[in-house]
Amino acid sequence: MSIKIKTILIIASLLTAVSTFATRQKADTTYTFRFVPQKDMFYVPLDGNDRELARLLECVRRNKDSILGGSLPLYVDGYCNSLDSEKENLRMAAIRSNRVKSELIVRGGIKEECFITKPHAKSHAADGDLVIVRLTVPAPEASAVESAGLSKAEEERLAAERAEQERKAAEERRKAEEERHAAEKAEADRPAKEQAARQAEQPQEITATSLESPSSAPYHFALRANLLRWATLTPDLGLEWRVHPSWGILVNGSWTSWSWNGKDRRYALWEVMPGVRYYTGKEKRGYLGVMFKAGEFNYKLSATGKQGDLMGGGITGGYQLRLSDALSLDFNVAVGCLHADYEKYEVIDGVRVRAGKETKNWWGPVNAGVTLVWKLF
Repeated sequence: MSIKIKTILIIASLLTAVSTFATRQKADTTYTFRFVPQKDMFYVPLDGNDRELARLLECVRRNKDSILGGSLPLYVDGYCNSLDSEKENLRMAAIRSNRVKSELIVRGGIKEECFITKPHAKSHAADGDLVIVRLTVPAPEASAVESAGLSKAEEERLAAERAEQERKAAEERRKAEEERHAAEKAEADRPAKEQAARQAEQPQEITATSLESPSSAPYHFALRANLLRWATLTPDLGLEWRVHPSWGILVNGSWTSWSWNGKDRRYALWEVMPGVRYYTGKEKRGYLGVMFKAGEFNYKLSATGKQGDLMGGGITGGYQLRLSDALSLDFNVAVGCLHADYEKYEVIDGVRVRAGKETKNWWGPVNAGVTLVWKLF
């Protein structure tokens, strides 16, 4: 009978010791963080992650010395089963674990050596996209709480305040991360958008060019008449061929023969003047070019007449003023050199009498015109 009593007392003592130890030692504390399938970004506000993170940071704060000392490691298990292969799932699980550890290192002030990490390609739960952090935390002695001078309600209030602060900070980090991702995506998409914009503008440019007025489009052939020559009773006609929108080849010819006062006065000449022009500007109105002039003349406007030939050339420039779709005025001037060989003569009793021969070179303006241009096509 005494043996049975002793046995019962021993068992009761063991049960009491186990109960006392259990009251002083907590089971593993577990914190679960959820992730979006196939994504590695740690969204703190997702599915209560902010509350779990606040609880975990509070636990880390209370036990920081033990964690840094190595007596209280944090077990980090990453899970992923939303990708196609086991290798991809393990890689994703490891990245997610590192995301959670980075939050704890930065905000909790602990080190990489405080973690024991293991990725998993499968999960024991229906949702396989998560990270679980576990650590075994000794239960606080009642005297420790009393010595802190804080009631349970006061501790809960402080914990709630810290959780709210952590939540706001996490929300700010999430927004900053989203803005950074949006900026990176916009920068990556910028070349494609610029290329699309250029392609979209190209048809508009073609359309605008096709809708230009006929006057701004270069002509191919045009008939020309120098009105200054016509004003001096010297008929003048010419033709221009635009071999290119910027290049033109032209030739003008003049001829006249007048006599009066019983043929004692005379004004006669013929000239041929070819040239090449380069048109400038958007509408190809202004131009620069070169010209050549050759001809013969017979002037007797006083007692002595002059009869001979001339040759020369120079640089020409001008501008075409639009009058209508088919007509323009061409203002031009040429500067260069003219060489003239001629004989002087007098008329005595109706007979020309030679009075000498001369040669002259003239440097300066060699041609001027206000030319009417009629665009044929």
